Amino acid sequence: MGSTKLNIHVADINHLAKVAKVISHPARIAIIKYISTSETPCNCNDIVKEIGLAQPTISQHLSEIKKIGLFDQSATGKSLNYSINIDKLNEYRRLINDFFVKTQVNCNK
Repeated sequence: MGSTKLNIHVADINHLAKVAKVISHPARIAIIKYISTSETPCNCNDIVKEIGLAQPTISQHLSEIKKIGLFDQSATGKSLNYSINIDKLNEYRRLINDFFVKTQVNCNK
């Protein structure tokens, strides 16, 4: 979406669209699902082994997910570890749920 098109929408619509765009890719969904089921924070190599995509591809997807703050990140030596930011997860869950609930209410008028 070009920057000029973003200007025609209010901030909450742009925010919802940004979150939806990040989670709309199957590899990103798989990464989020894997990290959410892991008992300890995951590094990129863990994710590569689980998902089966190349390390640069996983790194790019991690970068996109990090842009919306869905991951907490910590370092162990040179390795970055990822875990789910529960506050952000709940924020985005409410955001998406509210959109669909309000849409359904509007349809029933």
